[in-house]
Amino acid sequence: MPTRLLARPALLARPTQPLPGGLALVRGRVHEFCGPARRTLAAMVLGESTGAVIWISPGWQAERLFPDGLRDFAEPGRLILASVRHPEDLLWVMEEALRSGAAPLVVADLPNPPGLTPVRRLHLATEAGAEAARHAARLPPLGLLLTPGAGGAQGVESRWSLACTPAGGWHLTRLRARLEPPAAWRLQREDRGWLALAAPAAAPRDAATITAT
Repeated sequence: MPTRLLARPALLARPTQPLPGGLALVRGRVHEFCGPARRTLAAMVLGESTGAVIWISPGWQAERLFPDGLRDFAEPGRLILASVRHPEDLLWVMEEALRSGAAPLVVADLPNPPGLTPVRRLHLATEAGAEAARHAARLPPLGLLLTPGAGGAQGVESRWSLACTPAGGWHLTRLRARLEPPAAWRLQREDRGWLALAAPAAAPRDAATITAT
């Protein structure tokens, strides 16, 4: 009987970033938030995280993030706002921020979903940032792409959508993920935090986002 000389090492548990209701995102990767309340979902992640947050937005649009609108979710003072002048700079700034590993959360508010090649570059930058963060005893960076409509960024680790329900709550949908099936939840806020209840994947109505014009 042949002797097995080499064995595949066991897969190490990857660090995760909590989402409301006990859900989670894999850190060291790039995820996509879409839907009418995508910025609200990003704010919820802020509330579940610690450390600085780099939020990148297009400077040519009249719509701007209003930091005080985040107070119900997280401390606005954690935000580092970056406004860029050209569309190609949005992903470049995100890539450099992820590669540095200096901030545990990097958010890019995009006018359109990016293609596969830019997303691959972001994943590589995140891996480099995770190594830099490890040497500094920090969490691996997490990248969030905020895209309009139903999203559609290619190559992301997962895609999530958040919208308001007719009853005034929140409907969270995991549209795709590498290792998980599509699913939907109704988010309910309680004194001890968010509660996620399984819900049918219905199409909820639009919701206002955390912006000011």
